Amino acid sequence: MPNAQQIPASPSDCVLPLLPTATLSTGQTSSCGRGRLALPPLLFQGDLPSQADPPKRQKSRTLVRRGEKAGLSPRNPESLLLSVQAPPKAIPKTIENQRVYDETTVDPNDEEVAFDEATDEFAPYFNRQTVPKILITTSDRPRGRTVRFCEQLSTVIPNSHVYYRRGLALKRIIPQCIARDFTDLIVINEDRKIPNGLVLSHLPDGPTAHFRMSSVRLRKEIKRKGKEPTEQAAEVILNNFTTRLGHSIGRMLASLFPHDPQFIGRQVATFHNQRDYIFFRFHRYIFKSEKKVGIQELGPRFTLKLRSLQKGTFDSKFGEYEWIHKRREMDTNRRKFHL
Repeated sequence: MPNAQQIPASPSDCVLPLLPTATLSTGQTSSCGRGRLALPPLLFQGDLPSQADPPKRQKSRTLVRRGEKAGLSPRNPESLLLSVQAPPKAIPKTIENQRVYDETTVDPNDEEVAFDEATDEFAPYFNRQTVPKILITTSDRPRGRTVRFCEQLSTVIPNSHVYYRRGLALKRIIPQCIARDFTDLIVINEDRKIPNGLVLSHLPDGPTAHFRMSSVRLRKEIKRKGKEPTEQAAEVILNNFTTRLGHSIGRMLASLFPHDPQFIGRQVATFHNQRDYIFFRFHRYIFKSEKKVGIQELGPRFTLKLRSLQKGTFDSKFGEYEWIHKRREMDTNRRKFHL
């Protein structure tokens, strides 16, 4: 037998070097030519890879299946582990949920608040003793955009009438409104042909609120708008009016609409308060199924920002103010809101 270091004599002999005899996993040996050929050391019986642990294999397959259901690739096992075994998602911090607590926040079970609301200026409306009748007017010499906005606003608020100012002062208009049984007066102000202010005065004893108006959109400027609103009284939704001041503003806005909405019209007017901005939207809804509802905006839309709340009817010189927005004193903290 030639040594392991010698080269075979003929090509028919085995070309691999002869190694010491090794036992296969089956207990047999392999021979080639004149000598016995042993397998490489990697395949020796002691070095054979052991079978995977069944519990670990089952766990990995479960992770892969869960990851595939979640839309994750099994090529990245770290993403699978983070997706399946991740801690619960934390609630994101926003300005709304980090709001500074206001001492005037209304508790629904507060007897003092209930007594004040039962005796305030809007109590006759909520006790169904009066029917809303609204007068809508403008500033002197209104432009076309302001006039169209008033006409569209009159179709949203039932039992409302549009009259032009004709240079009359509000102190002369208010007694005439009271004599004709109007319950509210709305004045739309404009600047550079754009509506920029709204004065709402509750008659006959007030209060009077002055709003800054912005983001006015007429019906023709709204994409995918619906048909013209019908004459049925709309439902009213008031959101996030939580303080005493917010309750007063919400009750004032609610008193513009009749007590009983006509659900056959499927129309809803929404006043949504967010960060002291009041967003107004007017929609028509339809029930597609028991769980799905489709809505369609009818317009107009606008945004209000309260500037002042005055006791009694409008009086710019001798009026007593309940609340005035002072920007330099009140807007020092972004997380403090007043409505």
